[in-house]
Amino acid sequence: DVGKDISTDELQDIFDAVIFTTGATKARDLPAENRDAKGIYPAMDYLTSNTKSLLDNGIPDESELSAKGKNVIVIGGGDTGTDCIGTSLRQGAKSIINFELMSQPPGQRSDSNPWPEWPVIFRVDYGHEESNKVFGKDPRRYQLLTKAFIKDSNGHVKGIKTTNVDFVDGKLTEVDGTEKTWDAELVLLSMGFLSPEHYLSEDANIELDERGNYQSKHGEFNTSRNGIFSAGDCRRGQSLVVWAINEGRGVANSVNDFLLNS
Repeated sequence: DVGKDISTDELQDIFDAVIFTTGATKARDLPAENRDAKGIYPAMDYLTSNTKSLLDNGIPDESELSAKGKNVIVIGGGDTGTDCIGTSLRQGAKSIINFELMSQPPGQRSDSNPWPEWPVIFRVDYGHEESNKVFGKDPRRYQLLTKAFIKDSNGHVKGIKTTNVDFVDGKLTEVDGTEKTWDAELVLLSMGFLSPEHYLSEDANIELDERGNYQSKHGEFNTSRNGIFSAGDCRRGQSLVVWAINEGRGVANSVNDFLLNS
């Protein structure tokens, strides 16, 4: 693990050029009341633990991260949220609810979302479909704001307090009288990623941009430290695999130019 097991200085003693492609793995957190309750996990911690158990032992994770017999709430959507739903089902969750802050997308493109933009429409992914088969309804609940987590006497999460929200002139507004409490013994946070983990940039002593990514000029891949380059999500923020391909080609050209001119 570069920055822990081996330093950047050691790498540069061995190699003429070093490329950081560490991704954007620092998850967005939810600083609600009682966030320190046990049983609340970043989605990737949960998914990684289950995958490791399957690879090592051939069985689903049965640690405290397991959803077996629990009321599970997934906060946030996207592919990661869908994977949390599907994995919770396979582990034998008692119930699964998926909170979405935004409103339900329309069935067809809106006028403000023309081709060739990616169509922002209502979709049913595999996790939603499987949950519907098991529990008889789509797990998603829209326009919900998490206000607080509820702890039991042992400090473990046992529920979530929410309120409904509306969007007035693009501004999020809480709806009076819509407070509700949901049962939950396992809460998974799937709200996207902010930036790369910073222990590597601290070890390398490279500068970050205002979003916490490895800083580089637009269209360039060299960092603030000579001979160290970056590419992908750690440089431009969380994105799609097509951008990863493009970034890989771009940084290869930059390193080639750097080596030819060294």
